[in-house]
Amino acid sequence: MRIIADLHIHSRHSRATSKDINIENLEKWAKIKGVSLLGTGDFQHPLWNKELKEKLREDKNGILWSKNNFPFIWQTEISLIYSNGRRRAVHFIVLSPNTETSDKIIFYLKEKGRVDYDGRPIFSIKAEQFVSDLKKINSLIEIIPAHCMTPWFGLFGSDSGFDSLVECFGSQKENIYAVESGMSASPDMLWRLKENVNIVSFSDSHSFWPWRLGREATIFEIGELSYNNLIKAIRTGEGLKETIETPPEYGKYHWDGHRACNFSCSPKETEKIGGLCPVCNRKLTIGVENRIEKLAKEKEGFIPKNARKFYKILPLHELIAFKFGVKIESKKTWQIYNEIIDFFKNEFNVLLEVTAEELELRIKEKELVRLILLNREGKLDVVPGFDGTYGKIVLSDVSLNKVSERKTERQTSLF
Repeated sequence: MRIIADLHIHSRHSRATSKDINIENLEKWAKIKGVSLLGTGDFQHPLWNKELKEKLREDKNGILWSKNNFPFIWQTEISLIYSNGRRRAVHFIVLSPNTETSDKIIFYLKEKGRVDYDGRPIFSIKAEQFVSDLKKINSLIEIIPAHCMTPWFGLFGSDSGFDSLVECFGSQKENIYAVESGMSASPDMLWRLKENVNIVSFSDSHSFWPWRLGREATIFEIGELSYNNLIKAIRTGEGLKETIETPPEYGKYHWDGHRACNFSCSPKETEKIGGLCPVCNRKLTIGVENRIEKLAKEKEGFIPKNARKFYKILPLHELIAFKFGVKIESKKTWQIYNEIIDFFKNEFNVLLEVTAEELELRIKEKELVRLILLNREGKLDVVPGFDGTYGKIVLSDVSLNKVSERKTERQTSLF
């Protein structure tokens, strides 16, 4: 069974999320995107937990089903902020095998603090202790460091993270089987750290719109859809086939910079200017590319033996909006998007599967077809994001004329 899974989302009870997030909208737009399995998001929040239990039915395999038979699994994100000689702040995806275990996790969290004020609550628990405590509840609980490279809340973040898995988890390192790449990093960057963990990718979506939901996802090939089979794939890599990533330059923290001054730069430039913003003379936010260079044990281009294929693609809405110079949520963008989806069934079909000949036959705007193909081949140039600002697509006349079978240097070894 081939499953495209997005196992890191949020409910409407988390900060900075759409107030229209509900089971019905998540299911509807996951299908349009081409996602076939979702995490529930925020399962410890009392209002969302009540809604999940009312609207979803759990089968013997730990899968939650909507009334229209769309599958979910129990999932939340927890923020740990604590001191161990210096301030640490790390976010974790938590996956749970069933309702009983989820209820026990909620009981544990309530003993440590409140769970009702935000869908992603904060606790002052050290990471090593947190993993140990959850594993005592049920060994099938999966704890995955979320968006592992982001400066403030990533496991390896430049501001409050750690330099290694063992530094963060100590004796519990053996219970960390995977890390989430996050939008500002990609597997080939993380391979250089040589941490010997699998890499998964999920959206951390704060809405159900298809330019957020499933913008990053993981493709599994397993037998029966069950929680145990998914966790086996995450832990062993068997059945964990591919990941769908946004180009890391598109992420909000890829380059160094200072958003307030609209300044960004490469790691080499940061070194030249002493890490200070030349506009205001304050410390720059150090991005993921720079942090990778600091932690890397291998040179750029290193490929481990167990390397898995990955795609670097932007959502279809982004391509349409760029082509026509309109906003991503504009009426024109939606009109073209809907026409394409009506024919090709879902967005991942368009982005990854449909042949160039089919696209050219059905899509009137040939420049849009070019963009889709450039996107598929990883040839879109993106001005790197920085300090909380998304990257931006840029295209030269030269790149537009290079839609061919040629792959980039990185992709040659992966596709």
